[in-house]
Amino acid sequence: MNKIISIGLLLFLFGSASLFAQAKTDDAVLKPKDTIKSDKYDPLTPAKAAFYSAILPGLGQAYNKKYWKIPIVYGAIGTSVYLYIDNTKLYNQYRDAYKSRLAGNPDPAYDYLSNEQLINAQDIYKRNASLSALFALGFYVLNIIDANVDAALIQFNVNENLSLRPEFNPDAVTLKSNLGLTLNYRF
Repeated sequence: MNKIISIGLLLFLFGSASLFAQAKTDDAVLKPKDTIKSDKYDPLTPAKAAFYSAILPGLGQAYNKKYWKIPIVYGAIGTSVYLYIDNTKLYNQYRDAYKSRLAGNPDPAYDYLSNEQLINAQDIYKRNASLSALFALGFYVLNIIDANVDAALIQFNVNENLSLRPEFNPDAVTLKSNLGLTLNYRF
């Protein structure tokens, strides 16, 4: 019952909400520099940051002066590469033990495992190595995308002139109050 009431309340609030925009009376033409932090807008900055991150992971974050992201980038990629190397090493150990057993020269370190267990261990470590390599590649690409997006967004001005606040206005026909949101942007 509480779920139905909360859903109904949300539908009521969002159903009766309306957005009101303030019209600008003068005929001023908006220029792109209104949203730019400085007069020096460089459209190649995102491409430079992405290129730097592609060359050396974390370099694009340093270019954007987001130094706190560099340990995260190296931690994510480094952990994935470490897990890839470790799982590949374990895969090769179980594969070599299985091959030597088939050749008639069993490894004494793996005598307690059956052939099926050796095959299963190979499959598990091969899958884990593949996933680790995929994660390392994904974190590398994510590093490039982060540097590009951050460089693109860092040039835009976000200040107190942009606000979102609730507003209550009476309806012109029924004179009932309506709940709405007002998005104001002052130029």
